[in-house]
Amino acid sequence: MKQIRIIFKRELAAYFSTPLAFVFIVIFQLLAGAFTFYLGNFFERGQADLSSFFGFHPWLYLFLIPAISLLLLAEERSSGSIELLLCLPLTLWQATLGKFLAAWTFAAIALALTFPIWITVNYLGQPDNGAIVTAYLGSLLMAGGFLAIGVCISAATRNQVIAFILTVVVCFLFLLSGFDLVLGVLQGWLPQLIVDTIASFSFLTHFHALAKGVIDLRDIVFFAALIASWLYASTIVLSLKKAD
Repeated sequence: MKQIRIIFKRELAAYFSTPLAFVFIVIFQLLAGAFTFYLGNFFERGQADLSSFFGFHPWLYLFLIPAISLLLLAEERSSGSIELLLCLPLTLWQATLGKFLAAWTFAAIALALTFPIWITVNYLGQPDNGAIVTAYLGSLLMAGGFLAIGVCISAATRNQVIAFILTVVVCFLFLLSGFDLVLGVLQGWLPQLIVDTIASFSFLTHFHALAKGVIDLRDIVFFAALIASWLYASTIVLSLKKAD
């Protein structure tokens, strides 16, 4: 745990040592507010809830989270500092987990700073705060899933632009598998079991349940397993690079 903590502190401090952290947080807050109150028709709906706020999170994360993941390994591979990291007295799993936890904590900070929107909803009405807490948990888990994918792809390429594009594409595929339109098309020529299996891998399928305030252990296990799988894949990629 000591090695993980050292990597964690180093990476988290690196985010705030550059303007990137503040730019990301400001952009996230502005987009979250705009999507909630304007595109989400918050005032027109006349309902004191944050459904419009959380409804846009998958699409915010689709482009913003991959930008965070670029700093984890793709930049180190581009600058050549990855060789120094691989020579340190720590395992690849410790390095990967430390970097991931730092990025996830940074995303959690950005998400927590949206609390004024929560306060506004409570001021205007009486929302179900228990459901909102559950939705925040779901949003954080989904952000972790996006980040885990970004870590693996970032480890596979030294080109940050390629890493960003590939991460967006892969994450979009995980979102796309939960669209009703896509599932409707698949139902026309695939067995229902296969369609249900494809839908079960969708971020949207699991996040929407949590966003409604429904805590289902299967949704939490899905995100936990997804994060663990992609982080494990990252260590395999790094071990192959180290062998080279």
